[in-house]
Amino acid sequence: MTATMQFGPVGTTSRTSHVLEILKNAILNGQLSPGEALVESELAGRLGVSKTPVREALKTLEGTGLVVIRPYSGATVRVFSDDDAVAIYDMRLLLEPEAVRRSVASGADLTEASDALARAAAAESGSERSLANRAFHRSLYRHSGNPLLLQTLDGLRDQIALISAGSWARSASWQHEAEEHARMLDAARAGDADGTARLVHEHIADFARRHIAPVDPTTAEGGSTR
Repeated sequence: MTATMQFGPVGTTSRTSHVLEILKNAILNGQLSPGEALVESELAGRLGVSKTPVREALKTLEGTGLVVIRPYSGATVRVFSDDDAVAIYDMRLLLEPEAVRRSVASGADLTEASDALARAAAAESGSERSLANRAFHRSLYRHSGNPLLLQTLDGLRDQIALISAGSWARSASWQHEAEEHARMLDAARAGDADGTARLVHEHIADFARRHIAPVDPTTAEGGSTR
């Protein structure tokens, strides 16, 4: 286990939820690396809990796609192949711009989006900036009016964050993305639903081209955002 990973004592209230949050943040912050073994007894000892909440937290993380659990070999942090990353970003391209278009068209309050961008600009660490950027994206699509669409996009968020973290570690592009986020927010404030959706589509596709691998050209190059 990575030596820099720090755990504090866990209280009696909602141990599993607390353990889940700690492990999830450690994975998304890169403190637990892709492919790293997640040994229940070791994690339980460092957290000061029994193995039960650790086991339950690992099962939840498996459900979100961040952890792989195999019989007899235990749990590890998921390693995303190029094909995995392309499939996830292709799904995101198909869904997020439309969700954003609907959300902006509904006249949703953009205070949360503005606050998220301010937190990202003031962040003192990559993990803080990543969390703020994730909050920004969700704030733009969360009022789409379709609970299933929201649930699906939320289900992709952790996997997207883990893929993005690895990409940023190889080639940081925070400033470029911050400028794109600002343009997206300006369009949303102007009530331009189609324009915001187009900028979101371009933003996601550009990241995929620069950091992952080409996605389906019919999706990445002007595919419908309606």
